[in-house]
Amino acid sequence: MLRYTLMRLGILVACLLVVWGLVYAGIAPRGLGGSNGMWIILLSLVISAPISFVVLRKERDRASIQIVERVDRVKANLDANRSQEDEAVDEAARVEAEAETQSQGQPQSQPS
Repeated sequence: MLRYTLMRLGILVACLLVVWGLVYAGIAPRGLGGSNGMWIILLSLVISAPISFVVLRKERDRASIQIVERVDRVKANLDANRSQEDEAVDEAARVEAEAETQSQGQPQSQPS
């Protein structure tokens, strides 16, 4: 997952440098007034998104497999913990039922 993120960030930085160079050279239009920096960032984001989508397809698939495996492990741990809690509750109910049965079988003393 970290590898995919770093690769995506690298593509964004590369696009940022290319767009900045194009704007600086006058090939790409400058932003209005003081918005030149924002224009360069937004244009870089728009250009890097489809490039990342195509170029990083395999890496994205690997990252999604890692995420699915991690989620499956967490679900398995939660199910194991839940079953342990259920067993503890069932055991407590059984002990309580046995204690109640034993107390009903003994004669109760009369208050004086």
